[in-house]
Amino acid sequence: MAVRLLHAGHQVSVYNRSAGPAHDLVAAGAMACKTPRAAAEGAEIVIAMVRGNEASRAIWCDEQDGALRGLGAGAIAIESSTLTPGWVKELAALVHKTGASFLDAPVVGSRPQADAGQLIYLIGGDAGTFDQTRNFLAALGGAAHHVGPVGAGTMLKLAVNALFGIQVAALAELLALLKSSDCDPAAMTEALASLPITSPAAKGALALIQAKLDAPLFPIDLAEKDLAYALDQSDAAALPMTAAGHECFAKAKAKGLAALNITAIARLYQPEA
Repeated sequence: MAVRLLHAGHQVSVYNRSAGPAHDLVAAGAMACKTPRAAAEGAEIVIAMVRGNEASRAIWCDEQDGALRGLGAGAIAIESSTLTPGWVKELAALVHKTGASFLDAPVVGSRPQADAGQLIYLIGGDAGTFDQTRNFLAALGGAAHHVGPVGAGTMLKLAVNALFGIQVAALAELLALLKSSDCDPAAMTEALASLPITSPAAKGALALIQAKLDAPLFPIDLAEKDLAYALDQSDAAALPMTAAGHECFAKAKAKGLAALNITAIARLYQPEA
């Protein structure tokens, strides 16, 4: 994402909690900063994308080095991490106290979409602030949907990730069912991929499972975290499918699969798992 901003002609300052990933960006023209505060100072737009609530709070709110300390009046803070709506609303209030504006703007898509500038933004916040960022976000995403006030983008992102996780978990167990039958599992899965009932996302997951490609595009660790965040928004009894999906990913984490792609949940149903 930072590379795409550089290619679009923006001046980009970067901070990463581990320094290594910033090295290539510096070679591409970015300026590496030692703290989130330093990265935010003087910036018109500040984007954060980290693992979850704890990391987000740390980079924004550190008393000495947090990005809030570097935000200027009139700047726009964009939080693109997948978080909880409660924390996002709290963060928005802290940003507004600095005189800056705020959008929660999680994205749908993974590394291939980021490389291609085809991420899909789910935007929560003031419509006028969103309009100010349209051209900027166009360098990063193929679409941007303004879905409501602060927190709305985050809530929709949790629903999207829960829906995807549930599909992948269901697909993994059903593939195991097909393989246990006396039919040709390869022919059945090929037919399954061609049917309209199989979503494009599920079809992509199916291909990765069949090829046993587990490099982390969306790691099981993050899938489990996002389903847990979704469950935090309601009584678990009201979200039985989400709860069942979360249980599957928690089991996968317990079996040492946390760092692998979400599709590695299929290993739960393999004899060697």
